[in-house]
Amino acid sequence: MMKSISAWKVIQVVILCALFLVPLGCRSYDQMGETAAEGHRRHRRTLRLNRQGMMEDLDSFMLLDRPSKLTDKRIP
Repeated sequence: MMKSISAWKVIQVVILCALFLVPLGCRSYDQMGETAAEGHRRHRRTLRLNRQGMMEDLDSFMLLDRPSKLTDKRIP
């Protein structure tokens, strides 16, 4: 008797493959009119800006972007 594979498992496998295999195909940094070094620099800058944006979103989600209301003074 064969086990049936649920649709959820198939979806998880497809998503994992997409997350790991898609970035491997994007290795052409240069565009027409720019050198490979310029394309690589542009690509790194885009990744850095995306990472900063994600960190800002996470900070605001976890309420870490607001100043603390705690005092540094000892209250009796």
